[in-house]
This record gives sequence, C-alpha cells and structure tokens, in this order.
Amino acid sequence: MEQSQLKCAVVDDSRLQRLAIVKLIDEHSSLELVAEWNNAIETKNGLLDTQVDLLFLDIEMPILTGFDLLDDLENKPHIIFVTGKTKYAFKAFDYDAVDYLRKPLKKDRFNAAVDKALSMSRIGSGENAILEDDDYIFVKSNLKKRKIFLNQLKYVEALGDYVKLIMEEGDPIVVLATMKSFEAQLPSDRFLRIHKSYIVNLDKVERYNSRNIEIADEKIPLSRHKKHSLIEALNG
Repeated sequence: MEQSQLKCAVVDDSRLQRLAIVKLIDEHSSLELVAEWNNAIETKNGLLDTQVDLLFLDIEMPILTGFDLLDDLENKPHIIFVTGKTKYAFKAFDYDAVDYLRKPLKKDRFNAAVDKALSMSRIGSGENAILEDDDYIFVKSNLKKRKIFLNQLKYVEALGDYVKLIMEEGDPIVVLATMKSFEAQLPSDRFLRIHKSYIVNLDKVERYNSRNIEIADEKIPLSRHKKHSLIEALNG
C-alpha cells in the first residue's frame, strides 16, 4: 500500500534555514510542503486555515519562541524542533516532540526524524493501534497485532520512542508509539496520564500520596499538577 504524505510546514525566522529545510522536504517522497512561516504569530494565524500534520519548528525566534507558540495552540500537529542549540533538548520532549534536530541539518538525521513522525501518524490514525471497544485494543508489537485486554493493563510507561505496557500477568509489551498517541487509544474515564512518563489504569490504583501512586506494591511517580486530576478521576 502506498503511504500517504504528511502535510508539513516550516517555521524559522531565517530565510536561509527555511530554504535548507524545504530542500530536504522536497526530496522526501512522504512529505508535502503546505506552508512556510517566519515567526510564531504568523504560524498561529496560518494554522487556523491550513491543515498541517508535521511542523518543523525553530525555538529561538523574535517576540514569541517556538515553546510560546505551542503553549498557545489547542490542537498541535506533530513537532520536529530544529535549532542551533542543544540546551533546549530536554524541555523539547516535555512537548511530546517527535525529534530534536540541530542546525546545520544532515539528510540522514532529517530522514530518521521523518520516519518517526510517519510511524506516529500511522498510530494516531489507527493503523497500528485500533480501539475496538472499551474492553480491549489491538496493538502492533514485533510486527504482530496483539489483543490487549484493558482490565489486565496496569499502567503504561514511556520508553524512548516506544511505550511499555505493564500487564497483570506476563512480560511487558513494547509498542512503537508516543505517550500522546497511545493515550488517545485509551478510554479517558478508565486511564489517566499522571506523569509525562506514565499512564495508569484508575481501577488498579490502591494508594496514593502527593508524590506517588501505588499499583500492586509498585510506586509510580505522580506529577504535582496531576494530583487534582487524579483525585477527581478516582472520586468521579
């Protein structure tokens, strides 16, 4: 089956840097360039009437940074940060970034980041993980579809470009996905993301305090800003 193209846009206040990214996009058969913007304000306005699946985003820009832009967006496309500095790398992944590329760009590194975006897009569209009903989902692990019964899923842990499913019985199951895309496959009334690296089955929570929750004697970190959501979900 021929893979559909990702509609992408480039955001950078440097025209030369935009040209460099555009050239790599034009050379990639799975990408379609739909827009170029030179600052965050243009981008925010442009996204109102332009469908964008993947955004190549500079961080250091005048007036508003790339992070400021993302904070203002309700519906975010997949993001690949492109910047000349490494100091923002850790913060970038708080935004569920697909990848973080350093300027000047190298073609093989660019293509590897695009491959990640394509995989995430397939998962988000249901090609790799399909929510059948509230009782189970299918996930793709080791090139095979596996049925996961939700009442057996204790929690989900981030593992680099993958997520690890911790089950009531058996070994953990590793799936190629971001936390954000996998969270979208789970019923929100039964599962809650309590930390950037953890999603828990609310039915499995036995105890909690301001720092951790406990599931079957395992302590899982609880983000401070998620405590209120956890209390509401457990008491709802």
